[in-house]
Amino acid sequence: MSKPKIAIVVGSTRAARFADVPTQWIAKIAKTHADIDIEVVDLRDWPLPFFDEVASSAWAPSQNEVAQRWQKKVAEFDGFIFTAAEYNHAPTAVLKNAIDYAANEWNKKPAGFVGYGSVGGARAVEQLRLIAVELQMAPVKSAVHIAWGDFLAVRQGDKKLEDIEHLNQAAAALINDVAWWAKVLKAARAADAIASEARAA
Repeated sequence: MSKPKIAIVVGSTRAARFADVPTQWIAKIAKTHADIDIEVVDLRDWPLPFFDEVASSAWAPSQNEVAQRWQKKVAEFDGFIFTAAEYNHAPTAVLKNAIDYAANEWNKKPAGFVGYGSVGGARAVEQLRLIAVELQMAPVKSAVHIAWGDFLAVRQGDKKLEDIEHLNQAAAALINDVAWWAKVLKAARAADAIASEARAA
């Protein structure tokens, strides 16, 4: 079986976003993990409109062409790490919208989070965990929370994320958890597919 493919989803599209910094940092660490392949997926490259379909794609095919391509892209992956900025105690609208534009493509795959902002993006991450459960994902316990002090130090150029040891430790734990669950759930999905084919034969 091929190595699980993990997407690092950049959860902000603002021109002045901080997201590029944690994305590059977590991707560099993840790419040293021998058991997974990594791809950065930037929502700037997926100009999805605000959700305007007749129903979730779980129930009716999406009509929007970008949405159709987005669903195929999501389906390529065996797990996800989302960067999660916190705005007003919640994740970004663009990230929630992108999540809503797929459905079954998220199912039975692990989700991990790199939060930043007030209280390390913890409130945004907690909401994303609930959303992940609804989509039958497996949100992992480990997470990275870049608290306000560290955020400001990095934003102002006084530190780099790779210089902050407790964040490096959290990143390693997160990646290990996502990799483990991605491998296990990929095997389980493959076994389900084989069993389904056998029943249909």
